[in-house]
Amino acid sequence: MKKQLSIGLAVMALAASLTACGGGSGTTTTTTAAAPASESPATSASASASSDSATVDLKTASSSKGDIVVDGKGMSVYYFTKDVKDSGKSNCLGECLVKWPPVIAATDTPKVEGVTGKVGTIDTPDGKKQVTVNGMPVYLWQKDKAPGDITGQGVGNVWYLVAPDGTMIK
Repeated sequence: MKKQLSIGLAVMALAASLTACGGGSGTTTTTTAAAPASESPATSASASASSDSATVDLKTASSSKGDIVVDGKGMSVYYFTKDVKDSGKSNCLGECLVKWPPVIAATDTPKVEGVTGKVGTIDTPDGKKQVTVNGMPVYLWQKDKAPGDITGQGVGNVWYLVAPDGTMIK
């Protein structure tokens, strides 16, 4: 009986680790180690679920341009100078949104760490919550492939990194 239980736990641990390795379109995923054999699967699942609910929408990171705002996965966040502060809408539409996807939050009150600018949201045309900093919508850049990339800085002289206090880094 103990041998069967040990084999069953080993199979569950292997399955959990294989599942955690999935995904990969250039995004960084955070995985947790499989639960120790003494821990029940239910305990492991509830610990994982509680960490998911604490997802950070915006935080800060160091870059060659100084401290910047990044999303919860560490990807650089940008302002679009054609947006109007406190207008409640984005001026990046259509093909622009393919290249510059909005930073989306699950709620009206995004969770932040280290960002001192005023953080809020606006509604996107498809009903999602786009994050704003100091009244300006924020975006990601499709060509930034890994945390720390800042290849969108200055693109078209209209896209600029966001500083933790909400100022535009030019």
